Amino acid sequence: MKAIREEMSAIDKDVPVSEVSTMKEIVAGPIRQEQTLMQLLGAFAALALAGIGIYSVISYAVTQRTHEIGIRAALGASEQRITRMVVREGLVLAAIGVMLGLSGVLVITRMLSRLPVEVRVPLLFDVRPFDPATLASESGILVLVALGACYLPAKRASRIDPMAALRHE
Repeated sequence: MKAIREEMSAIDKDVPVSEVSTMKEIVAGPIRQEQTLMQLLGAFAALALAGIGIYSVISYAVTQRTHEIGIRAALGASEQRITRMVVREGLVLAAIGVMLGLSGVLVITRMLSRLPVEVRVPLLFDVRPFDPATLASESGILVLVALGACYLPAKRASRIDPMAALRHE
């Protein structure tokens, strides 16, 4: 870029040269914004699918354990205790998933860092491969989604009628 400015000033010193960019950068400008928007949309879709998946699994587990939860309620377990039990079990599974996901991310980013620069740069968008703030915020968001997805089945489990659950089996 400096060479271009020097050449322009050698031709005509009165011509101001403020923004110098390659044709590749000019063409990629509008596309980069659309790519970022699509990646953001994809991330929100993935979070929604993760929430739906966690909700489905926990809801199914609560349905399968209706008899056990009914017995706990009949023996005096409070609604809060049952809710905490179901949410805690769901969050343990979510934490295991986050840890496995972080391990996968570290392996994949190590593989990406070995790619040529032309391939790697569009994939990472100015984020270092091992950026702790990004990894922590993504993990935190996933745990919050898991918490929300576990809470609804846990509330439903806490309202199970002990007599109906015991009669059903």
